[in-house]
Amino acid sequence: MTKLRILLADDHETVREGLKTILNAQSDMEVIAEAPDGRSAVERTHLLQPDIVIMDVSMPVMNGLRATQAIKETCPSAKVLTLTRHAEEGYLQQLMRAGASGYVLKQSRATEVLHAIRAVATGGTYLDPHLPRRVGGRPGTQVPAKTGHARPTLSNREEEVLRLVAWGYSNKEIAARLDLSVKTIETHKANAAQKLGLTNRIEIVSFALLQGWLRDS
Repeated sequence: MTKLRILLADDHETVREGLKTILNAQSDMEVIAEAPDGRSAVERTHLLQPDIVIMDVSMPVMNGLRATQAIKETCPSAKVLTLTRHAEEGYLQQLMRAGASGYVLKQSRATEVLHAIRAVATGGTYLDPHLPRRVGGRPGTQVPAKTGHARPTLSNREEEVLRLVAWGYSNKEIAARLDLSVKTIETHKANAAQKLGLTNRIEIVSFALLQGWLRDS
């Protein structure tokens, strides 16, 4: 199987490492390069000719919008998929005009990112279903027929425990850190995972990554 060659552009190393782990675990994807800023993303795209560039919006040296414009001018065959926290219409419109093929929110699950990558790779346009209707319902865009559902709300303690799990702490270490019993930690972890539909640690890490919990600054 020919794998999709992907370049990751994000100024947070932890985010790039997490995404790389998720994408390289897919049988049809391979991360071939990373870029910590927009200018590096443009240079490495020109050099390596990836199939898809996953582009953060807020980056130093050159932001994601300018980088997308430059990539589409010099490497028009490369598909740009924007991965950002911004759900505002202004961001979406500017990036789509610049040539981005997709727009995914970091608040979404990892499965949403994977779905977007595959949709964009086949020539489609992908808008995250969690975008507000007035933003995502623009004519001329091909939005998959799936609909987003509101994410269940975690309690403060459940979120705290899940964050620590994502950072790699064991139940015993979390219990000591929060001065709770291991059984209580296990209960909070199980309740949080059930609410979010997460079944293993990889999915927890994926979720935490896209929530911005693993950012290194």
